[in-house]
Parts: sequence; structure tokens; C-alpha cells
Amino acid sequence: MKPIMAALAAFVFFGLLPSGVSGQQAAGSPQQGTTPAGAPHAPNADEVRRRAEAYYHYAMAKVFEENYEATGRSEFATQAIDSYKKAYELDPHASEIGERLAEMYAKAQRIRDAVTEAQEIITRDPDNLPARRLLARIYLRTLGDMNPRVSQRETATRAIEQFREILRIDPADAESAVWLARLHRLRNEHEQAADVLRKLLAAQPDNEQAVEQLAQLMLDIGDHRQAINLLAPRVQRNPSSALLGLLGEAYTQAQDFTGAEETFRRALEVNPREPGPRRGLAQALNQQNKHEEAITEYERLIEIDPDDAESYLRLAQIYRKQRQLDDAEEALLQARERAPGNLEVIYNEAMLYEAQGRFDDSIRVLSDAVTRVKANPARLVDSRRTLAILYEQLGRLYREVENYPAAINTFGEMTAMGGEEERRGREMIIDTLRVDKQITQALEESRKMLDASPGDRGATLTYAMLLGESGSTDEAAKMLRGLLGSGDDRGVWLALAQIYERGRRFSDAEAAAREAEKLGSRAAENEMVYFLLGAIYERQKRFDEAEVQFRKALAANPSNASVLNYLGYMLAERGERLEEAVSLIQRALHEDPHNGAYLDSLGWAYYQLNRLVEAEEYLRRAAERSSNDPVIREHLGDVYMKLGRLDQAAAEWERSLTAWKRALPTEFEADRVAELEKKLTRVKQRIAQSGRSDTKN
Repeated sequence: MKPIMAALAAFVFFGLLPSGVSGQQAAGSPQQGTTPAGAPHAPNADEVRRRAEAYYHYAMAKVFEENYEATGRSEFATQAIDSYKKAYELDPHASEIGERLAEMYAKAQRIRDAVTEAQEIITRDPDNLPARRLLARIYLRTLGDMNPRVSQRETATRAIEQFREILRIDPADAESAVWLARLHRLRNEHEQAADVLRKLLAAQPDNEQAVEQLAQLMLDIGDHRQAINLLAPRVQRNPSSALLGLLGEAYTQAQDFTGAEETFRRALEVNPREPGPRRGLAQALNQQNKHEEAITEYERLIEIDPDDAESYLRLAQIYRKQRQLDDAEEALLQARERAPGNLEVIYNEAMLYEAQGRFDDSIRVLSDAVTRVKANPARLVDSRRTLAILYEQLGRLYREVENYPAAINTFGEMTAMGGEEERRGREMIIDTLRVDKQITQALEESRKMLDASPGDRGATLTYAMLLGESGSTDEAAKMLRGLLGSGDDRGVWLALAQIYERGRRFSDAEAAAREAEKLGSRAAENEMVYFLLGAIYERQKRFDEAEVQFRKALAANPSNASVLNYLGYMLAERGERLEEAVSLIQRALHEDPHNGAYLDSLGWAYYQLNRLVEAEEYLRRAAERSSNDPVIREHLGDVYMKLGRLDQAAAEWERSLTAWKRALPTEFEADRVAELEKKLTRVKQRIAQSGRSDTKN
């Protein structure tokens, strides 16, 4: 078809020629006969000429617009806009021309002109749907614009206004309703979004987009039960991959990982190559400790998308959890290559270094990550939670290497952030002071938190526990008993058991632990109770009863490192079943390879077996991890004494006595210190005698 024929076709298609007027008449030939009374005004020759010229420019604009869409050449966009403008000047009442001009401005990325043109049309005709839809589309396109002069919130407000008007004019416009709900979600206006979607579903119950949006909204606010109730019946009627995926997410949020696994598998039956459900399935399997199956699913995700950094990252996390650290490092390397600078990858790199015992490298990586986040002030508000996580882990690492001032300074950075981060930072400072045996300062900081939030349950628990550690058992117990009946009594009874155990009030400690046990409906819930009872009995030298409780705890959780270590150390300390003691402690170290207490336990078990080379190795490592632990220092001195290295034995026992002077009141063991002083006196005498013998010789 020739261009002029295409132009005439456009006239007819868009209904732009006056009804009953032929092409020849439109060119200027007057219609024969007279106009009947009451008939519409017949255009005069000048009007017909102007309109015909307008239609010509309109048709040419359409041709230029099509050429622009086909080639992307900017000159066609300019010619289309100029032609639409000429047509509009000739026929300013033709709203169709104005709409096309506004649309062409938008296509050519002349957004301000497009908005201005559409707004002028709406001013003349508030019910003009095409203009309002164009404006709404423009605002949606520019939501991601980083222009500081127009905030994202302001743009969303303008888009919301247009979608509301569209729905006023056309209440059945489901697509606009869904977009309106999405915008309300973007602004965390959950009630407004839910209201829009519920109205849409009342009119169109099977609208899948509306169901998806409402379910996602429920998941956003953590209402997984409502999401399950919404989705479960619908997936029976319409088992689409999208709805099944959302239902799987709801089960995951509800921590029903069995239900999540089943649902994600159904979603994959519908669409095997959909990555979302497969990723959800892998997560559900991992949560159920089905690690090999989870690894298989992540490997399938990598087959689907070899550049998927997240799948490599999740593989690294599973391998790290399984202590397959070489495999974890390789997977993390793949993730880093695909997502350089990704903060989650960097965070996991630091976690891997920690698992490998490379604490300095871990600290370096996290410090660099903090610097990178803080270097972009424009994004600092958006990165608030990320920065808080980095600070907390960095502070923990400083504490791990016993750099307590650096840990406190790092947690102090969290307190400067305000809000929940400030509270968490203060809690971490208090705990660091406690670990560093600065109990007076810890109590002062805890008291400040309690004064700032009187009656706060968490602050009360923290302060009471610190009072207990300082030796104020009665005062601590009174505070804790005051919390009974206000929620989570089980947690209060457990705290009371610990307070009484530290205060050597073992009958009260056992009674409190038994009260907590009554409130646990399953053995798994009483794992902590059994551990506490074991410790209470062990401290009273009721070893058989202690072992019974430790075994019950291990039956509930065979990987509980604290229980494995305590039971193994109890056997080693008594010199009983030493090979079993070694096996138990090795299992604890498999879970936490760099724990100073566990390294000490294994070293002591080897000492009891007279395997002194191995004993020295593990006790030296324990001393490196916990340099101020008096028991570790005494044990290492005992090994040196047995090896005949008297000077080293004396030095370690001196360090042990110094550490005992800093022990908390509830940790101090007077009998042990007295025996240690006797050992030190005897070895000094032997060293002195050996020196005099050397002099005589």
C-alpha cells in the first residue's frame, strides 16, 4: 500500500473522517442540497479543508511513528511529533490527536512533554481514559528514576491518583486495580492494598493476579495463616506454578517445611524449569537437614542458570554447615565471580574464614564491607539493616579474638543508629563487658537500659542474670519471680535455674528446672532443661544422675555441642571411660572446632590418657582461644609439669592464679585456687633447688 493510501486507511480506521463525507468532499467539494432543520452543523469549506489537512498530518505522523518503532531512528520520532503537533494545531478539539501526541512524547523519552500534554487533555476532559492510562504508565516507568528533584514516594502518589481515577471511570479495569494495589504495597500501605484487592476479587473471584498480590501482601506482613487459607482452596481448582509457589512460601514462613517441600514439588510438576519453586524446595530441604537433596536442587538451579550467584552461595552455606570447608570455599568463589561486591557473598566469605579459624581474614573482610556501605551516604538509609548485621558480626569476631575494646567500639556504632539497632548494640556491649569479667560496668549499662524502659521484660531478664553472676542471688531471683505470669514462664524458670545453680543453691535450681520441664510438651523442648539438670547434679558430684540428664539431652539433639563437651569433660575429669570421653568431645569440636573450652576438654582427656604430646597441642590451642581462662592455664601447666618442663609449668600456674583473681564471684573456686597455690609453691622450690645444685656443680 502506498503512503497516501495508508493515510486514507488511517482516516477510516480511526473514524476521523466526518460521517457521510467522502474523500472528495473532504478535500473541499461542498455537499449537494440543503441541511435539514435540526441536523448537525455542516462544516463550511474552510473547516473541511483544515480538518482534511489535520487528518493528513495525523496520518503522516502515524507513518513516521511506525518507522520509529521499526528502526529506532530519532529523526522519525521528531517527524512524528512535528506531524502530530501540526494536526493538533489544525484540529485542537480532536482528543485522539492529543492522546497520540502525548504517547509519542513518551515513546521518544520526552517524559516532561508527555506528562504536560496528557495533563492538558485531562484538564479539558477529566474522564479521558487513554490520557489517564498514559499518565499512569509514565509514572510507573519513572518510579526507578533517581532524580533527586522528584522522590519515588511522590511519583508513586501521582500514579496512585491516576489509577484511582481510572477505576472511578472504569471499575472493571482489573489490571489498573492490581497496579494500584502494588503501589500501595510499595508504600507499605497494606490496608489500602488489601482493600483494593478484596474488592477486585469480590467482582472477579478467579482473577489470579489479584490472588497472587493479596497472598504476597499477607506474606509481606507475616500473616502466613491467612495466606494459606487464601491459597490452599484455589490451588485445588487452579494448581498454577505461581499460586503453588506462593503457598510454598507461606508454609515456609509458617516453618512447616514438610508442607513447603510437598507444595514446591507440585509446583515443579507444573513447570519443571521454573527457578522460584525449585529454590523454595531447596530451602525447605535444607531446613529439614536433608542436605544432600538440597545440594542436588541447587545444582539443578545452576544447570538452568549457570550465572546464578545465589545458588552457589546457598551451596557454600550448606557445605560450611557440613564442615566441608574446601567445597564451601569453591562454591563461594563461584558466587563471588558472578556477583562481585555483593554484600551477602562478602558476609558469607567472612563466615567461612571464621569457620576455618582465619579470624584476622574474617575481620578484614567485614571491616572492608562496613567501609563500602558507609562510603555511599545516599544509600545509607536503605542499607541500615545490612550495616547493623555487619557491625554485629564484626563485633562478635573482635570478641572471639579477645579484642574487647574493639568489640565495644563496634557495637557502639550500632547504638548510634538508633531504633532497634541501638537496643541490640547496647545488649551486645553489656554481654561483651560480662565476657570480659567487667561485671560492675555491665550492671551499670544494664541498669541504664532498664531505667530507660521500666518493666521491659528483656531488660529485666538481662539485669537479673547479671545480678546473679555478681553473687546477688536473692535479688536476682526476686526480679525473675516478678516476671512469672506475664508470659513465657518457661523462660523465666530456666533463668531462675541458672541463677540458683551459679549461687550454689542446688535444691532451688533443681526445683526451678523441674517447673520449666513441666511447661515443655516434647523432649526436644526440654533439651535445655536436661542440660541444666545435668550441670546441677554434676556440681553436687551426683555423677550418675548427671549422666542420665545429659543422655536425655543428647537423645533430643545428638549434635548439642555443649552437652557433648560437658559429658565428655565430666568423664575425663574423673578418669573414667576416657576413650568415650575423647569421642564425645571430638563430636563437640566437629560442631564448633575453635571453641576454647572444647579444645581444653580434649587436651585434658588426652592428659588423663597420658598422651602428652596431643594434650599439649590442644591445650596450647585452647589457651590461644581463651587466654585468660584459669582452668585452661592450670591444665597446660599440669602437662608441662608432667613433661618435666618446670619453668613453663610455673609460668602457666602463675597465669592461672592471675586469671582467678578476675573471676566472677559465682565462678571462683576457693579450694581449687588453694591447691593451685600449693602446686606453684612446690614447683618453685624444685626450681630453686635445681638452681642451687647447678651452682654447686
